[in-house]
Amino acid sequence: MFASPAFAATGGTASGGTAGFLVQIFPLVLIFVIFYFLLIRPQQRRMKQHQQMIMDVKPRDVAVTNGGLIGKVTKVDENEIELEIAPNTRVRVVKSMLSDIRPHGTKAAND
Repeated sequence: MFASPAFAATGGTASGGTAGFLVQIFPLVLIFVIFYFLLIRPQQRRMKQHQQMIMDVKPRDVAVTNGGLIGKVTKVDENEIELEIAPNTRVRVVKSMLSDIRPHGTKAAND
C-alpha cells in the first residue's frame, strides 16, 4: 500500500565471472606480497641471524642480555651461558635472552 515495487536494474550482460573475480582478488594478493617482502622476510632473516649468533657464542666473548647486563662469557652450556658481570660475580643466563655478542677483543663492563 505505501511501498512501491522495486525492480532489479538490468545494465546489460555481466562481465566474465573469472575476470571479475581476478579484479577483486588482485588487491588482496598485492597486499600479501607487500607484507611478505616488507615484514615477514626481514623478520625471518633476523631470527636466523640471532640463532646463528647464539650457536656461535664462546668463552671470552662479551655478551649483552635483553635485560641490559654486559659481561664476559666464562662458560657455555647447551641452553645457558655463565656471564662474569663483575670481578668474582657470575650469573647464569639462558642463551635465548642474549641480544648481542661482541668478539673477545672488546671490553666488557667489568674490565
